Amino acid sequence: MDLKEVMAVNLRRLRHAKGMTQEELAEKAGLSARYIGGIERADVSASVTVLGRVADALEVDASELVRALRSTGRK
Repeated sequence: MDLKEVMAVNLRRLRHAKGMTQEELAEKAGLSARYIGGIERADVSASVTVLGRVADALEVDASELVRALRSTGRK
């Protein structure tokens, strides 16, 4: 999985865990909802500046957005 896909999965997971819509996250991060959607679909690569703004809006460390979760093989 490439880094754009890792960020897409983590962003969606963290946003849902916070109970936020794409629109709410976008407003809090000072970005457009369309751009947030593009990141979540792995259509666009976010800059490190955007990574920081999204992490701040989600109240998580930026590393949480790019950390690949290891699969244990269990279901």
